[in-house]
Formats: sequence, structure tokens, C-alpha cells
Amino acid sequence: MENFLSGVKDAVSRFRELKGKPVRIISHLDADGLSSSAIITRALTREGISFALSTVRQLDDYVLDEITRENYPVIIFLDLGSGSLSKIEKIFHDREVFVIDHHNLEDYKHKKIILLNPHVYGIDGGKEISCSGITYLFSKALNSINLDMAHIALLGAIGDMQEQNGFPSELNRFILDDAIYSDKVEVRIGLRMFGMQTRSINKVLEYTTDPFIPGVTGSDEGARRFIDELGINAKIDGKYKKLVQLSHDDLKKLVTGIILRRLGSEENPDDVLGKIYLLKEEKDESPMRDAKEFTTLLNACGRMNKSAFGIGSCLNDKLLKKEAIQLLSDYKREIINALNWFHSHRKEIIEGDGYVIINAGDQVKDTLIGTLASIISKSNIYGKNTVLLSMAYTLDGQIKVSVRSVGEAKRDLKALISNVVEKVGGICGGHKYAAGALVSQDKEEIFLKEVKEQFTKLILEA
Repeated sequence: MENFLSGVKDAVSRFRELKGKPVRIISHLDADGLSSSAIITRALTREGISFALSTVRQLDDYVLDEITRENYPVIIFLDLGSGSLSKIEKIFHDREVFVIDHHNLEDYKHKKIILLNPHVYGIDGGKEISCSGITYLFSKALNSINLDMAHIALLGAIGDMQEQNGFPSELNRFILDDAIYSDKVEVRIGLRMFGMQTRSINKVLEYTTDPFIPGVTGSDEGARRFIDELGINAKIDGKYKKLVQLSHDDLKKLVTGIILRRLGSEENPDDVLGKIYLLKEEKDESPMRDAKEFTTLLNACGRMNKSAFGIGSCLNDKLLKKEAIQLLSDYKREIINALNWFHSHRKEIIEGDGYVIINAGDQVKDTLIGTLASIISKSNIYGKNTVLLSMAYTLDGQIKVSVRSVGEAKRDLKALISNVVEKVGGICGGHKYAAGALVSQDKEEIFLKEVKEQFTKLILEA
């Protein structure tokens, strides 16, 4: 950790040598990328440095070509770029380039790029720190006033699945300590269920997949019956309360009931209790009060092509927060549509030995196909260690591919998809625990053939 923090300081020293030259920022559009964008834009604003920001789905030739047409002397890539270092250096050899990222590195010895990536220091960026965490440490080293943005960095870490009922890594705990010290975050122990602040109790129970509750998850009737059996005072004026509105006694009944219902069906039936991260500046019942729900909102903004709403929400812009909350409702409808498509087309899903291929074609938005795969990976539909590969068409004739694992990834998902793309053509990115790719639609058949061969080979070698 100390070597990495020293590397952060060195990068900041190089940045200061630029003496406030205008900056062009290119960032990924997921929760980690948007929280990184919020941190860097506020940090630069505080330094009086002018900048322009774009968020992108992936760093492809089109994006790079567009940037070459602009004459910003300094370029910062956030949450992307580590797999394209040779290309970036060749294209922008006459500019000052910073790559702040936590993804796996291209096998390349850079000469000019200022690269801030934990993998250089032997730190697993997939597990131990997100890009928003690195961006926060960079900004804090630039000016200590930026300590007040530690809570934004936590959003990126949570969005990248680095919170596991606590933060296992020293770097993320270091950032959490800063967020608590700056009085922006409160950590509580409570029900580890999504939607506590915003959803009615029956819907929280019906839609929960982590934890999975037998006879309740996925069933509206089962959820309502479960509430009645527990004798919980769950309604106000005939309408179900939000989970956060339950009394202390009713909450205890619910926790006990969930633990008992999960006995015998789970390794840890009591893991429904865990750490909850509350943002103290947000009002009760706000969808942004619970950090985990905030990350969903950020992903919604990115996936629905409204990144500015997410960045503004991180920076507490009231108007943009209002727009983001409305967008979140639209996003949830799209997710429900995607899940409905999946469940109604199970017969068309390719289910092999240890792997599943979900080819949605043009039936699911390409911006949502990774989210669909992530939800399915946590739903108990498929067994642990099953590799899920999902696909959807893009508007420009490509196929967006996302790869996830049920449970903790036992195989390197980035290496898996890279092997396929090398033979078929396209671009890929991500890390061991979540990866993705873009391939041409006219290569769909050969891509599927190669994927099946690679998956079968992996299973036989396991």
C-alpha cells in the first residue's frame, strides 16, 4: 500500500508540473466511472483548471480519433485505458497523458504515459481498489480539501462489487476511514437487502436475490404470506410500509423469520445481517441515502445515456438529483423488461456444462445486458462457479458481450474472453471478476462456436 500511495504522489507531482493547462477527461460510464468523474471534476474546479469531460461505453478507435481532433494538451483517462496503452502513447505522443485505472494491464512498458494503476504495484485492482478510489487518492494528494469526497469513492468500490459485508482490502478501508472522519458516511449493521430506503417491504422481499429467501424471492404471494406469518405491522393506511419504516420490534421479527426460513438451504443463513453505508447528507427515504442504492442510480444514469445526472448527483446538484431519481424509475422498468424476456425465453438459452450463454440479440438494450447477467448470477438460478456470457446487439452493428460468474470467479473471466476475441476479432476489457467485449454482428456464429469450445475446454481442464 505504501508503494502505491508513493506512486500516487509521484503522479500528482507530474500533474503539478503542467501548471494548470486545460484537461480533457474521458471516463467509463458505469458507477465507478461516474463517481471518478465527479471526484476529478470537483478537484480540478477547486484548482481553477479548465476541463472538458466525456463518458464512453468503451475506448475504441472512434473515441480515440475524436480526441485527436481536439487540441487539449493534457488528457486523463478514467476507469479505462490500461488495455490500450501502446495505442494511446502512439496516438497522443505529443500530449501529456494520465491513465487512472484499476483494470488489468496490457503487457507493455510505457515510457511517457503517467500510469496510475494498482496492478503495477502488485495490488489486485479488481478486488482491492476501484478507479474512483484511485482518483480520490490522487485528488486528496493534490489538495487535502478533497478529503470531503471520500464517500464518492466508496460508491465506485461498491458499484464494482468490492464491498463484501465490509471492505476486505486495506486501501478501501483507508478510504472508508476518511469518509467517516469527514462525517459523510455512517456505517450501521442491519438487513443487507436492496431497497430498504425506497421500496415497500413486500417488494423488497419479493425481489431480493442476495440473500435468496426460499418461497419468498420471486413470489409476490409468497412475500405477502411471509409478512403475515411473522405478524409484522407492515401497513399504513392499507399500503405496505417501506422497510426503513418498520419498528425495531418488527424488524427483529423479520430478521429472525428470514434466518429461520433460510436454515438448511444456505451455508450462512444469518448473513442477511451486514454493514449498511448511509450517506449522512441525504434525507431519510432518499434513494441516495443508502450507498448501495446510490450506485444503482449511477449505473442507471450511465446505462440510459444521462451521465451528467449521475455526476451531478454525486456533487449534490439538487436539479440533477431530481432528474436522476426519475431516470432510475425508467431504468428499473427496463431491467424488469429484460428479466421478463429472460424468463420467457429460457428454452432458447444455451445451458452447457458449467456455462450459460444468453444471446438476447435486439431484445435487450446493449447497455443493460451486463446488468441482466449480474442479476442472474445472484439469483440462484444456476449453480456456483457457472460462467454466464450474455450478448446483445448495439445500434452500430456490434455485439456487446458481458461475462460474469455465479459466486466468486474461480476462472479469469478477462483471460477467457480475451482468448475468444483474439481469434474472432474485436475488443475486450474488464478483469478477472467481470469482463466484456465488442465483436461484429457478422461474426456472431463464429464467436458463439469459439465461446462454446473455450468453455468446454475450461470445464474439462478444471
